[in-house]
Amino acid sequence: MKLTITFATCLVLSMVLLVLPSHNIFNDHKSHLTTTGNKLSNSFQNLLLATGFDEESCMSRYHQSSLRKPSPYKPSTNLVSKLRSYEMLHKRCGPGTKAYERATKQLGKNNVINSSGDDCQYVVWAPMFGLGNRILSMVSVFTYALMTDRVMLVDQRNDITDLFCEPFPGTSCLLPSDFPLTNQIDSFNRTHSHCYGTMLKNHAVNSTTRPSYLYIDIFHDSRDHDKRFFCEENQAFIKNVPWLVVKSNLYYAPSLWLIPSFQTKLMKLFPERDTVFHHLSHYLLHPTNEVWGMVTRSYNAYLSRADEVLGLQIRVFSTPSGYFQHVMDQILSCTQREKLLPELASNGSQQVMNITKTPKLKAVLVTSLHPEYSDELKNMFMERPSSTGEIVEVYQPSGERVQQTDKKVHDQKALAEIYLLSLTDKLVTSTRSTFGYVAQGLGGLKPWILYEPRHQKAPDPPCVRAMSMEPCSLKALVSACQAETIKTTPFVKYCEDRITGIKLVDEL
Repeated sequence: MKLTITFATCLVLSMVLLVLPSHNIFNDHKSHLTTTGNKLSNSFQNLLLATGFDEESCMSRYHQSSLRKPSPYKPSTNLVSKLRSYEMLHKRCGPGTKAYERATKQLGKNNVINSSGDDCQYVVWAPMFGLGNRILSMVSVFTYALMTDRVMLVDQRNDITDLFCEPFPGTSCLLPSDFPLTNQIDSFNRTHSHCYGTMLKNHAVNSTTRPSYLYIDIFHDSRDHDKRFFCEENQAFIKNVPWLVVKSNLYYAPSLWLIPSFQTKLMKLFPERDTVFHHLSHYLLHPTNEVWGMVTRSYNAYLSRADEVLGLQIRVFSTPSGYFQHVMDQILSCTQREKLLPELASNGSQQVMNITKTPKLKAVLVTSLHPEYSDELKNMFMERPSSTGEIVEVYQPSGERVQQTDKKVHDQKALAEIYLLSLTDKLVTSTRSTFGYVAQGLGGLKPWILYEPRHQKAPDPPCVRAMSMEPCSLKALVSACQAETIKTTPFVKYCEDRITGIKLVDEL
């Protein structure tokens, strides 16, 4: 039996869409952590997971794979072995151990010491900028820790413990509050006497003495002296410094590949060059039960029934920010040109639907500070049917209008949205958005990237497909010592959406 869709039918579909709550989904359901599927799937990502944790204390560690399609990216046996070795190192040298106590006592003595580098060494990560920047820089620091056999410790004075579980078994990654330099970390900048770039500039580095600690400054506007951190000869000096404190707002893992001795090690750990963030983020980042509850409630209620889920991550960098028609036009141009969203049926056309066959359901997950974009999409598919007969449901978890970094609930919602985006089948992201970079890396997705509009006009073409799932290092931290290396490294390329940035690709 066939039924011609009339105004009444469209009204019914509109009512279906209207039942989706608006912009405040996370708190609308009773807290529970149920997931779909088996508790542990056969996902390759489970090979990375450490054992020895209390499952109930961090449900996301063992249940993420139940919401994801199995990852096609298998971690290498070398990577798995390296992570197990790192766990033993962290347990031997982490907070509360005699080795840690000895190392901190060095900081309490003279600022300049002789060191043979044969004891535990550390790299302290200090969070900077927004949540996306922080996650990217933390994974970068952990990559560096793996390359140099350092123990990574995390400055916990922000909201890190409200967002993520402890990643390493039988120990802690959190920098103790009584760490001797805690009260100085906020003042570490390029004028500090222990800033490595400044020491190089002032010729304060020599081969006979080693400072007890160095501050490493890695930002989008780093000076040439700061970039020398990525030179082989400078790493030869740094490797004997017991403590490093790193501040960064970038994903600088690609620059580590341009250090020859690091590249040799990294190639063994990551035969698929573009899986660095994907594997390490799945190993390192496990949302707390509070955040994971937000993820599972939203997924089970609004995404799990869909035949396909499209993620739209919309970030407007203009000042003032907000809803702009040219941005909306660009979103529609990209999603319809790339066949990610169906076009609307033409006015007056007779759409015929076989009522004996359930129509395909496409869920569209929108994340944006501004709810007007999802409202516009929702209204479009309520007022007219799609040309393909698909039912399109649009869902936005929150729309807070202003970024509120370091506010607990705001950051928890943001992290939940990143993970929801990573669970989608296809993804559209905004140019130079670290939020989108994290989502694509977690999900193993090569997104369509919306170009940045110029002169308040939608660009043509509106978007480009990413070369890989790896995040872009928005400003290439390439020192003069790496100028030749980058020319002969085919798997480090300039970013699709940012000509000043570099990223890893799996192209040899």
